[in-house]
Amino acid sequence: MSQKTAVVLVNLGTPDAPTAKAVRRYLKEFLWDDRVIKRNPIWWLVLNGIVLTLRPKKVAKLYQSVWEEDSPIRTIGFEQQKKLQNVLGDDTHVELAMTYGNPSFKSALTKLNSQGYENIIVLPLYPQYSATTTGAIYDQVANFIKKQRDLPSFHLIKDYHENPFYIDAQVKKIEEFWQQNGRSEKLLFSFHGIPKIYVEKGDPYQAQVIKSVKLMVKKLNLKESEYQLCFQSRFGPTEWLQPYTDKTLEAWGKDGIQSVDVVCPAFSADCLETLEEIAEENKEIFLENGGKQYRYIAALNSDDDHIKMMSEIVKPYL
Repeated sequence: MSQKTAVVLVNLGTPDAPTAKAVRRYLKEFLWDDRVIKRNPIWWLVLNGIVLTLRPKKVAKLYQSVWEEDSPIRTIGFEQQKKLQNVLGDDTHVELAMTYGNPSFKSALTKLNSQGYENIIVLPLYPQYSATTTGAIYDQVANFIKKQRDLPSFHLIKDYHENPFYIDAQVKKIEEFWQQNGRSEKLLFSFHGIPKIYVEKGDPYQAQVIKSVKLMVKKLNLKESEYQLCFQSRFGPTEWLQPYTDKTLEAWGKDGIQSVDVVCPAFSADCLETLEEIAEENKEIFLENGGKQYRYIAALNSDDDHIKMMSEIVKPYL
């Protein structure tokens, strides 16, 4: 008899509502994870005394600007789950989970184990591995394992930064956008940043980002002067990976660059960081400093090519 198999798609997470209370609860869970920011007494004081006091109201307003019936990342996540389920068929169950917030990854593992799934494939929706993202998912699997007597088989997908289905899907997304809208002077690849010291301690994220961009640029046949790799979403006083997206756009505007297209290949679903920070906030920076045209190319979201990529990645473990 064949084993009961489940695929769990895992993304970062989102508050349950665009309110200060819900955002505070979400940020507390997210920012107290040792994988994200190293826990210590000073950080506990900063987090609880300053961050969770001042930021929730501000962040809630940002969420309100992108929120529809639900958070974008969760809405898109359920679309991805449904479409992958259709591709894989009835023999494999597909579950959506979030590292922080709901539907929680911890609850998903508990449910699947109680329902007798003997083969669980975990696909973190991060093309490039980082201890701050995929590493946190590994931690939750390890914590789950510690508490069980009888365990399913686990297959954890570490990354897919040079997977040809991922590269081709991202390249096709950019090319189709250009076919419909024309090309700008510059293409900016904006990836979520991490503190520089994490890379110095061995995190492979930066190297994998560079590899992904090289493969995409080669297929797009871009000259070095036609694109730029940058890092966004830095937080706190620590130096993060550079060049910074906002500073680059500011400089481009001042230097006379008239038009730019921005794509965020590390994000498997559009979310606050793409829809508000990239599509709105950074657009303002570029235009206010002399730029004329700024366009955001959407994430792969629930595109058929993206779902095809997911199915190909998990196929060997089914």
